Amino acid sequence: MNNLAVIIPFYNEERYLELSVKRLLKHDIYHQILLIDDCSTDKSTKIAKDLTLLNNKITYLRSLENSGKGNALSIAKESLKTTHVVIHDADLEYFPEDIVEMYNLVPSNENSLILGSRFLGKKVRKNLYKRTLFANKIMSVFFSLVNGYSVTDVATCYKLMPVSFFKETDIREKGFSVEIEILSKFLKYNKSICEVPIMYEGRSYKEGKKIKTSDGFLYLINTIKYRIS
Repeated sequence: MNNLAVIIPFYNEERYLELSVKRLLKHDIYHQILLIDDCSTDKSTKIAKDLTLLNNKITYLRSLENSGKGNALSIAKESLKTTHVVIHDADLEYFPEDIVEMYNLVPSNENSLILGSRFLGKKVRKNLYKRTLFANKIMSVFFSLVNGYSVTDVATCYKLMPVSFFKETDIREKGFSVEIEILSKFLKYNKSICEVPIMYEGRSYKEGKKIKTSDGFLYLINTIKYRIS
């Protein structure tokens, strides 16, 4: 029987973390919710610990140092007890209703990576920065050409995958390039990525958006790196 865990890596998200988790809890499809604290220095730590008291499915884990999203995901591995896992960022850019749709595809795609695409379909999306939108499309086209497999949104947060793959994968990237690493390594594990249209509401840098232009260049470099390694 399939069941689902969700990993929420976060760093200094005191403004959004509680609401983000409560959005998830509106949908009773999770066996585990793992809050991975990347050594926050604001009130996020207390908020996360308080959230564990709301629901016995919620677990709090903390990194020893601030190392980035990839490192936070690695910390979650040993605590996973489900067949599948999905990544959900602590901000409010993504909507858990879409995870429900993605999870509904698991029975017929048990060994696939189910990807939430912000470019397929006509769901409501708010993109504040046109340069970021354009860059994401360019990176996705580049990734598809290098790997010989079409993926429309390589930078998306929403990736639902078998736990067996996730645990076996040696995650090297500490930062946002983990998105490219996971996709690249999954294509070597099983060349089956199923994309699902999702909603999106991008936040501004003033609101705490953390990804930088340099991360985009790393995406391109690591697309080649993980294709040949």
